[in-house]
Amino acid sequence: MKTPILVLLISILLLGCTSGENKANGLLETARFEEKQSNGEHARKLYNEIIQKHPDSQAAKAAAARLDELKQLKQ
Repeated sequence: MKTPILVLLISILLLGCTSGENKANGLLETARFEEKQSNGEHARKLYNEIIQKHPDSQAAKAAAARLDELKQLKQ
């Protein structure tokens, strides 16, 4: 009885992680699209949202790198 419950809990945890990563990736794609549409202010807000809500994701690393690039371009 304990084994099925353990498997279920592990599955739920894994699905939760995947869901968060998918959300972060979706936000990243939206931010990139906003940049292409010349909406840099909204893109920056989305990049910051990714970093705040999904700090350990690959998308957060990409968002932080892009924000750094955008800051360099402003100077």
